[in-house]
Amino acid sequence: MCLITLFAAWLFSSGCGMLRSSQHQSSSAVKFLYPEQNDHIETPGIPRLALPIKVGVAFVPEVTGTNQNLTERDKMELMTEVSRDFKKYDFVKSIEIIPSAYLWEKGSFANLDQIRTIYGIDVIALLSYDQTQFTDEGLASITYWTLIGAYIIPGEKNDTHTMVDAAVYDIQSRKMLFRAPGVSHIKSKATPVNLSEQLRGDSLTGFQEASKDLVTNLESQLSLFKEKVKNQPEDYQIVHKEGYTGGGSVDGMTILFLGFLCGYWLWLTRKRA
Repeated sequence: MCLITLFAAWLFSSGCGMLRSSQHQSSSAVKFLYPEQNDHIETPGIPRLALPIKVGVAFVPEVTGTNQNLTERDKMELMTEVSRDFKKYDFVKSIEIIPSAYLWEKGSFANLDQIRTIYGIDVIALLSYDQTQFTDEGLASITYWTLIGAYIIPGEKNDTHTMVDAAVYDIQSRKMLFRAPGVSHIKSKATPVNLSEQLRGDSLTGFQEASKDLVTNLESQLSLFKEKVKNQPEDYQIVHKEGYTGGGSVDGMTILFLGFLCGYWLWLTRKRA
């Protein structure tokens, strides 16, 4: 009975003394493009999209002072996943995956101009992310405690919140064409022995899940952008490169069909007159 009382008292004290810690890692497209608060924000011009376009995909540099658990290999895999969504459209000529070494902190549009020259791209999808991992210790993990001889090992509850964001810019005009977010929330358990390994695994899984969500949202945003180009022709200039006949907002057959309708309408008007 005394042992049970002591055990209950220890449980209560552990629950009351529950610890909550967190680690955070992030990058920001806004801080990359506009590094100083007093920077003059350029007024975007009218994008001139020459189809088919060349697209670049890149992660913006991490924010100073945050953890950097996402390796270059992880980034390359995530960028490859995102680039697959662009490849299925015929108005995209090629996809270039830009290594992190080509982007520097506070690089701004001057950095993008250099990348545009090096890789010959027209449009770039800037990937940024924000991930926070919370660790609870104590009463919340009571059901995961295990007796090993005379030792009681408390489990730990891990919550991983991840957001990956893609902002697609026309580099020359400085205009953001569209953006798409992807989110993930992972809950898992781990003992102190394998906590760091579990956190690392949850971190990567969070990025993978958020990237899949991003790809889904990217597809819908891309469709909305194509409609916006059609409905707001004064805001976007679409031209076709030599030899390219499809994938634009208004192709040659559409123009021919509209011309036929206009001619037919004028003929009816004159006949009725």
